[in-house]
Amino acid sequence: MDLNADLGEGFGSWSMGDDSALLEVVTSANVACGFHAGDPSIMRRVTAEAVERGVAIGAHVGYADKAGFGRRFLDVEPAVLRDEVVYQLGALDAFARIAGDRVRYVKPHGALYNTIGHHTEQAGAVVAAVAAYDKTLPVLGLPGSEWLRLAAEAGLNVVHEAFADRAYTAAGTLVSRRLPGSVLHDADEIAARCTAIARGQAIRDADGGSLVVEAASICVHGDTPGAVEIARRVRSALEGAGVDVRPFTG
Repeated sequence: MDLNADLGEGFGSWSMGDDSALLEVVTSANVACGFHAGDPSIMRRVTAEAVERGVAIGAHVGYADKAGFGRRFLDVEPAVLRDEVVYQLGALDAFARIAGDRVRYVKPHGALYNTIGHHTEQAGAVVAAVAAYDKTLPVLGLPGSEWLRLAAEAGLNVVHEAFADRAYTAAGTLVSRRLPGSVLHDADEIAARCTAIARGQAIRDADGGSLVVEAASICVHGDTPGAVEIARRVRSALEGAGVDVRPFTG
C-alpha cells in the first residue's frame, strides 16, 4: 500500500503543514504546482527533500485559485484547463529533474479533483493534458470517477485512491467539507480504517453502513491538524498489520 500526502502548499512567507516531517513518513508526495498553492522555491525544496528520502513525486495540479486554496469550482474552458495542467506539470517536472528524479504521477487537487469525478468536459481536459505531456504517467483518483474512466479509455494507467481522514458517503464519494464530520481527527480511528482498507475490509460510511474502498494508495492530508502524528500512526498500523508500505509507482 502506498501512503501519500499533499505537500508544498505554502506560498511565500505563508507555510502550510510540516513537509519535512511528512516526507519522513509517506511514500508518495503530491506537490502543489503553483496554482492552488506553492511557489518555485517551495517546489524546489520539496522535490529535493523527496528525492533525498526516496519519496515518489506527484504533480498536484489544481485550479488557478490561491485565494480559495483551490477548493472552489471554476468554470474553466476545457482548452484553457488542459493548458494550465500542462503548465503545472512542466513546472514541477523541471524541479524534480534538477533534484535528480522526475514527476512520477498526477493527482488533481481539491475542487478540481471533486469536479472531474463527474464533469466530463473538465475530466477530459485533464486527461488530454496528461496524455499530451507524458502518457506513461499514472493518474490517481477515486474509484468510479469520470476522470479515471476517461483516463483508462485514453490508455493511461489509473490508480485508485482512498482517504485516511475523510468521511465517505454510502455511494463511495467524499462527504463535502462544508458538512460536519467530513474530516476525521481521531488518530486511532483513522489508523484502524486505513488498515481495514488495505486488507480489503469494509469501513463505516457517513450513514452508518458498510463500504469497501478499493485502493492502491491512501492519502493523509498535510493540512489536517495533527497530520504528522496521524500519518505516523497510519504507517505504524499498516506495517504492524503486515502491509508492505511502498510507492505505487514501484
